[in-house]
Amino acid sequence: MRIAVCALVAVLATLAGPVIGQPINRFNERKVDKEASPQDREGIWMLDFHFKDPRIIPLEIPGKGRRNVWYLWYQVSNNTAEPRTFIPKFVWVCHDTDTAHVDKIIPTAQRAIERIEDPNNLVDVKNSVTISAKPVPVSKEFNEDGERIAFPKMITGVAIWDDINPKSTHFSIYVYGLSDGWAVVDGPDGKPIVRRKTLQLKFKRLGDEFNSNSSQIRYLGHEWIYATADLPAVTRGKATATEETDK
Repeated sequence: MRIAVCALVAVLATLAGPVIGQPINRFNERKVDKEASPQDREGIWMLDFHFKDPRIIPLEIPGKGRRNVWYLWYQVSNNTAEPRTFIPKFVWVCHDTDTAHVDKIIPTAQRAIERIEDPNNLVDVKNSVTISAKPVPVSKEFNEDGERIAFPKMITGVAIWDDINPKSTHFSIYVYGLSDGWAVVDGPDGKPIVRRKTLQLKFKRLGDEFNSNSSQIRYLGHEWIYATADLPAVTRGKATATEETDK
């Protein structure tokens, strides 16, 4: 009887997903495992991170004309001891063209992405600014015996780029803000450098510069690293935060 009831609860939870704020279109979604690093201090926190492989849409951007816009759809949840403020920065690094690109706030693109990813307006899709307005609430998923007691409260966001070099086929997306882990190391000039625990998502794109589409993306895995804010290994394309203001 208990098994039957548990099975029924699981089915109802699945069906109720959109009602409690989960998007319907979950194709190609991935969950990142939280992992300890040798540099971790005792007691650091980490948020849970789900994402879909980067996708591309051609759009008319006011003041810029028609552009190929790449985006990363993601969700965060918080299974730590208290609410955490997520202040993200997403940096797309093209390893083969040696450039870095910080995600942008482009309202026109965000509205188009919402029509694709959330056509029924079931979630409140946020950008890298609005997602930090409120702390991510605690979602206690399991009890002390490891039994699930609740499903996580997901906060949905999107990171957007419109300046990715079409010649690039090997790239990573670095996600800052998922942890409060940090470490201090000596820089090349002997001065201390602060590195923060950062998620690196690794990808490659099949095809050439004349034919870019979402189906060409291949996920190569992830790694938790301690990175500086400006990723100094990139030499030709310094990343700078940009906010668009199109209407």
